[in-house]
Amino acid sequence: MRRDLRQDLPALSQGRAGAPGPEAGPPPSVVDARPPLDGAPAPVDPAVLAASRRRLLSESLGIGVSALAEGFVFGLLARNAGFTPVEAMAMSLLVFAGAAQFAAVGYVASGLAVPGILLLTALLNARHLLYSAALGPWFRDVPFIRRVGIAHLLTDEAFALSIGHFRRIGGTDERGYWIAAVASAFIPWNLATLGGVVLGGQIPDPSRFGIDVIFPAAMIGIAAGLITGRRELVAAVVGASVGVVVALAVSPAVGIITGGLVGPLAGLLVPTARAHETAPLGTPLSAEHYAMWGTHLEDREPVDEDRS
Repeated sequence: MRRDLRQDLPALSQGRAGAPGPEAGPPPSVVDARPPLDGAPAPVDPAVLAASRRRLLSESLGIGVSALAEGFVFGLLARNAGFTPVEAMAMSLLVFAGAAQFAAVGYVASGLAVPGILLLTALLNARHLLYSAALGPWFRDVPFIRRVGIAHLLTDEAFALSIGHFRRIGGTDERGYWIAAVASAFIPWNLATLGGVVLGGQIPDPSRFGIDVIFPAAMIGIAAGLITGRRELVAAVVGASVGVVVALAVSPAVGIITGGLVGPLAGLLVPTARAHETAPLGTPLSAEHYAMWGTHLEDREPVDEDRS
C-alpha cells in the first residue's frame, strides 16, 4: 500500500541535492524555500526560483481559461436551479469545489436532503485526502491559520502545479502555492460564476436555449473522463441504471443516493484481472489522470519497484 501511494502521488523528497538539472546543488543564495523532509534547509538560487515562478504563473493562467468556462456554466446552472446570485457566489467562494459544486446544484434541484448532498459530495472529493497528505510535509512549518487557507484553495490544478514547482526549486515556496491556487482556479472560477448567474438571470426561459440540459451533459462529461477500465464502466452503468429506475419508482432524491452507493459497490466486484484499467491505482498514469498537462510528473525520477 505504501508503495502504491508513493507511485500514485508525487515524490515528497525529490529535488534534493544530487538530482539532475537545476535542482542539483544550488548555490548558497537564499530564498524562502526548504526541503519537505528531514535535514537542514536547502538554499535555492533566486534565479531558479524566479524562473520557476514565471513558468508557474504562465501555466496557471493557461489553466485559468478552462476554469473561466466551467465557472460560467456553473453560474448558469445555479441560477437555473433557483439559486440567487448571492447564494451562487457564496457557494463558489466558501465551498470552492468544482465538480462537487456541479453535483450539489443538481442534488438541490432534485430535492435531495442535506445529509445526502454532504455524503455524495464528500465521496466525490475524497481524492483531496491524498492531495493534502502529499502536501502536508511541505507545509509543516507554515502557521496553522495559513494552512487552513491553503487547504481551502486546494484543487486538482493547484496540487499539480505547486508540486511541480516545489520539485523544480528543491523546496517549499508558499507564495508559489498561492500563485498556482489563485491564478489557476480561484479568481477565474469566481469571476465566471458571477458572470454566469448575472447572465442567467437575464434569460426568461432557459429551456429554449437548451440550458436545462447543461448540468446532465456536464456531469456525463466528468464521469466519462474518470472511466479508465471496466470497474469504472460497470460503476457508471449500474449507478445510472439503478438511479433512474429508483427515481421513477420512488423519487429522484432516493434514486440519486441509491445509484451513488450501488454503482461503486458494483464496480468493486469486478476482479482485478478483468478490470483492464488503463490507469490503475498506484501508477503514474493514475496520478496524471487528476493533474493538468503532466505537471507534477514532469522530469520525475523512475520509481524503484523493489523499494518497500
